[in-house]
Parts: sequence; C-alpha cells; structure tokens
Amino acid sequence: MSTAADERAARLAGGRADEAATAVVGQFGRRLLGLPGTHLGAVSSPRRAPCYLGRPWHYWWQAHYIDALVDAGRRELVRGLHYDGGYGPSAGALAARVLGTIRLRNHLRFANAYFDDMAWLALAAHRLDALAAAAGKPRRRTRHAAAVLLPQLESAHTPELGGGLFWNIARDFKNTPATAPAALYFARTGQRQRARDLLDWLDARLYDPARQLYQDGIRTAGGRQTLVPEVYSYNQGPVLGALLELGTGPDLRRAAEVVQGVAGGLTRQLPGGPVLLSHGSGDGGLFTGILARYLAAAAAAGGLPSGVRQLAAGLVLRTADAFWDGRRFQRHRTGESLVFSADAAVAAEESYPPGTAVELSTQLQAWLTLEAAAVIR
Repeated sequence: MSTAADERAARLAGGRADEAATAVVGQFGRRLLGLPGTHLGAVSSPRRAPCYLGRPWHYWWQAHYIDALVDAGRRELVRGLHYDGGYGPSAGALAARVLGTIRLRNHLRFANAYFDDMAWLALAAHRLDALAAAAGKPRRRTRHAAAVLLPQLESAHTPELGGGLFWNIARDFKNTPATAPAALYFARTGQRQRARDLLDWLDARLYDPARQLYQDGIRTAGGRQTLVPEVYSYNQGPVLGALLELGTGPDLRRAAEVVQGVAGGLTRQLPGGPVLLSHGSGDGGLFTGILARYLAAAAAAGGLPSGVRQLAAGLVLRTADAFWDGRRFQRHRTGESLVFSADAAVAAEESYPPGTAVELSTQLQAWLTLEAAAVIR
C-alpha cells in the first residue's frame, strides 16, 4: 500500500517529467516544411534552417522522441490531463505525427540503411501501438511501420559470424547496437526463439564477464574478424530489457550482473552517490536516457534480487535528480523554458552556457531519465 509520501513523490516525479516534455516539445518540435499534421524534433535549438530537407535530421533520435512522447502519453491516460496542462495535441497524438513524418522525411519509406535505427523505431512504434489501443485511437500507421520494419530486421539476422544482427546494409559489422534492440523487439512481438538466439550470440561473442558488460561488436574485413571492445552505456539497456522480457532463471541472473556492471563501470561519483555516466553530445547525448529506461524496468522486475532492484532504482533516481537540479532557464521571444545539461554530473550553465545552441539528443536524454524516474516513484 502506498503512503502519502509515496504519492507526493510520484506526483513530483510526474510533474518534472511533464515539465521536461513541455520544454523539449516547445523548443524542438516543428512541422516539416510547415505542413499541417507533421511533427519532428529539430536537431538543435535555436534552429536556423527553415526546413529539414537537405539537412541532418537523425532518424534514430526521432525514434526516441516517440518513445518519450509515449511515456508522457501513458501518464496522460492515467490522469486524463495533457502533459502541458493544455488542450492542444496530446503526447500520443504528437507521437503518431512523428511516426508519420519520419516516413515522409525518409522519402516515403520507413526502411533506411541502418538496422539499429530501424530496431529503435520498431520498438517505439510497438509501444505507440499499445498506447493507441489503450486510448481507442487508430493503429493503421503503427501497424504499417511494423509490417515494413519486421522483415528488414529479420533479413539482418544471418548465420555469418555465428549469428547476431548486422549494423547496416554494408553487412560487414555485427554489433550490440543493432542486435540488442532487435532482440528486445522480437521478444516483445512473439518471436522469442529468435530473441533467444540473438541474446545467446551476444553472450557468446560480446559479453565481458570481467566487467559484466557488453562490448560493441565484431567487424569483418578481408576474411578476418576484429573485436571492437568499447563499452557504451546505451548498449547495456536493450540487452537488459531483452533479458527481463525473456525472464528465465539464467536471463535474470545475467540481468543482475549487467545492473552490477553498470553500477561498477558506467557511473560517476557525486556527493549524493553515483549517477550514470554520460557520453557527451551528438548521438552520445542520448545514451544515458536509453540506459535509464531499462534500469527502471529492472527496478520493477520481481524476479531480480531486491538489492539489485534497489541498485537500479537508485541509479535512475539520483541521475534524474542531478539532471533536474542542474537545469537552467532559457529566455526566448515567447517566454522561457528549461535547458538540461548534457551530463548529469555538471550543471547546464557549464554544459550549455547561455547563448549556445542546445542539442535535441541531450534534452531527450534528460527527459527520458525523468520519465524513468516517474515510473519508479
């Protein structure tokens, strides 16, 4: 039974996530070429370019934008109030617009050259489909995305290198960034044996037992295989999610190891305790938020030891608090909005001094982390 203090903490965490959602949508949400019914996240703010055509737009950042909007949309359904307290489009409606606009911006196709991108979008579209079903909304767009993306991912899972998923259409690199989110997607959509095969490959080829973390991948060139041993925080997230989704005894034991590996090797110490390590800007600006999502799932996983659940929860909550405490306000023509640091361990004033451009990836990272904290609290 929840206490009054628990309920207050939950409302506070949800309020913070709402403020992050309002800030990110307000600063970065834009129509494509001004077309009604379209919506994408601008790569940076303030945005100089009048449109996205011919300029970077980052397909996989948009997938995580959908995921964050779905998080906000799930909370909207519970309380019957939009994330911004207003009467405009709901978070779920905006997420559906982003999914459709990705296809429009991507030359009327959901498929692209990178299987990791497509795996992330498949996961986001699947979650959006569940939200739409719960809200009684049309699901044609999410089902079309699944129909296109599923065979693409299946085609990248081949016997070369003993299994695993190729990273892109060059088919010379199999790695955790593609294999892990694809395994999670297959686990969630009923292809549990395919998910099992992908996780077994990751365990056999890329798991580092000394660090209890997964390495990046294996490249092939001239008939030779080369291990890429780098460890990135976001790679651990979807592996953790897939392990929890399959949920066998060995899976849960490995999931507990990964949480412990994250705590031991992917954190930075602050006076209040360790927070998740950040990976800078650009694509790396998303990494901490992705990991936080799946640590929150670990915190709620009844099959994990209580100490592991508490460890996962503590990492998410401290990191969310650090992002929140380090925020600053940025004035613009229509008022002011929040700016979050690219690194939970430093203040936004240092990470993004006033007058500098702010990247969407880093703001999504903070928003995702605050959404993960709202799930825990």
